[in-house]
Amino acid sequence: VQLQASGGGLVQPGGSLRLSCAASEFTLSHYPVGWFRQAPGREREGISCISADGPNTYYADSVKGRFIISRDKIKNTAYLQMNNVQPEDTAIYYCATVGCNLKYGPEAVDPHSVWGHGTQVTVSS
Repeated sequence: VQLQASGGGLVQPGGSLRLSCAASEFTLSHYPVGWFRQAPGREREGISCISADGPNTYYADSVKGRFIISRDKIKNTAYLQMNNVQPEDTAIYYCATVGCNLKYGPEAVDPHSVWGHGTQVTVSS
């Protein structure tokens, strides 16, 4: 049972990236999915989440209007489309099967949540 986050890399300010969160050995669509990020010297930030059935989403103010979370049941994968990225988006990005509170964001309180290893996103010219 694992999640594999991928799609990170070096991107210029104003550019785009799509992060993927692929699940193996379990059905991802049974769970809400959250995306978190952690920049050096900063606390982990829950930036987006999507409900298990798909239509309900949450975005932190820091990414609202720029990032889009989605999921594909057939591919057993969740995505985070990152548009108009800025240097402050530089961080390691993680996905996890966590609760999705539509007011407060992803809730990393379940000890049985599955976490991906993270993918590095660096925004620099």
